[in-house]
Amino acid sequence: MDYYDIGQRIRASRKEKQLSQEQLAEKVGISTTHMSHIETGNTKLSLEVFAQLVTVLGARADELLFGKKEVTEEQLISEMQSLLSDCSTAEKNIISDIAKATKASLKKNVR
Repeated sequence: MDYYDIGQRIRASRKEKQLSQEQLAEKVGISTTHMSHIETGNTKLSLEVFAQLVTVLGARADELLFGKKEVTEEQLISEMQSLLSDCSTAEKNIISDIAKATKASLKKNVR
């Protein structure tokens, strides 16, 4: 496990949330020094601290640990089916209309 890379992903997520190291450390319940060491990979973080970071940052644990993974087409289709599974027919029609309009706009504006 590359703690430096994990720390860098935590740092990037912190910056996306516009939090300082001090603010994040306070929310997680650790010292600023410890937070700095986590981000630079100079210390191994405990599962408890990692779980707090995931919660506070609103991040996915797998993304912080391993970085963003390429999503396969099958995974996307499965996710879409899951999203639609509890929708009524009317809701599915609305979502379909939105998807069609989005696709048409993308074809028109993205080159």
